[in-house]
This record gives sequence, structure tokens and C-alpha cells, in this order.
Amino acid sequence: MSATDLGPWPIDLAPDESETYRTGRERIVDVLRDRVLSGVLAPGTKLNLDALAEEFGTSRTPVREACLSLSQDGLVRVAQRSGIVVIGLSPEAVLENFALMAALSGLAAQWAARGVTERELLRVRELHREIKVAAAVGDDITTLNWEFHREINRACHSARLQRMLAEAGRLIPRRFFELFPEHVPCSLDEHDALVAALGSRDESTARQVAEQHFDSAAELLRRQFAERS
Repeated sequence: MSATDLGPWPIDLAPDESETYRTGRERIVDVLRDRVLSGVLAPGTKLNLDALAEEFGTSRTPVREACLSLSQDGLVRVAQRSGIVVIGLSPEAVLENFALMAALSGLAAQWAARGVTERELLRVRELHREIKVAAAVGDDITTLNWEFHREINRACHSARLQRMLAEAGRLIPRRFFELFPEHVPCSLDEHDALVAALGSRDESTARQVAEQHFDSAAELLRRQFAERS
């Protein structure tokens, strides 16, 4: 799932990837994208480059470049006179993105169940245990959860499918669990079932569980949109 951080929470600019190869612009893109996707930056909000540059501890240039990147995703509008204004996504578009991720993740899990190596399976199980421990003590599981799904996606052994997943994930908030902490118990149960399916090489169940994982998240968002309207 590729956006990243939310406004009200501390800015860990790269929860998902190494600082050594991500540029400042890329990290800012991730943070701002997630704020837009989560609704922290509502449609119509005008972005202040100076304030954002101060927040991120950088010059205006990487912030402006980040906003230009977001404009290519249709999330903001960059105009010479009106400045940079948040467009956001409609509820329908958000739910569509989750449906795409459900389908692609289901296929990746199916292929992973078919071809996962013992080494890959060991890493998935290690991350699964770390997530459960972190959740039990109330720690943030965002990064671990991303790594868990990344390892499963890698185990599908399809570079093309992984690229499609990365593209679809660009428009889904990474910090979903901070938006919906009540989803954590359900997600952990789904992780249990997914790991078991991978271990038994059960392709059908792996696909079904992975799809349900995103369908459950979409249902929470659907309820939130209904309450707002």
C-alpha cells in the first residue's frame, strides 16, 4: 500500500524505505500525499510553501517539486496565480483504489503461496510475530505491516505484478491503522490466516484472505464516508 504520514502524527519521513536512497522530495511527496488521501488536507486547502519548507527543514524547492509530483496524480492543482490547492479524491475513487489493491494483492498472495521459498516464508513469519508483539504493547505497526505485505508481494516472483501493486498503492494511505485503530485486531486475524495459507501452499485461501484484508479496510472507509454525508 504508497503514501505515508499523516499531519497530526510525528513526521517520520521514510517509514518504509531507507533514508540512504530516498530524496528529500520523495519523502515530502509521501507525507503530503498521505495527508491528502486521509483527508487531513481537505479539498480546497491552499498549501503554503514557506510553512511546509519550515516544517520539513528544507528549502522551498523540494517542497514545490513534491507538489508538482502530486499534481501528476491529480491530488493538487498548481497554478501561477492561485498557488497550490488540494483537489483530493472522491469517496468513489478512494474505494475504487482499495478494490484494485484487493484484486492485485489477492493475485500476489496466490502466486506467493505457489512459489514462496522457505527463506521468504521464514521472513514473513518473523515479521508476523513482530507485528503481533508490537500491537500487543501498543506500538506503531505501520512500518512492520508494510514490510510484511512487501515480503509477500516479493514472494509472488513477478516484477510486473509488483510494479502494478506499487502504482495502485500510491493512492492509498500508509498509516491506515492510525485512521482506524479498531481495525488492528481484525487485521491480525487475517494475517494469521494468510501466513497459514502461505505455509500450507494453499493458493485459493491465500488469495481469498488477501482480498478480504483490503475489502475490510474499504468497508471501514465506506462507513466513514456515509457518516460524513
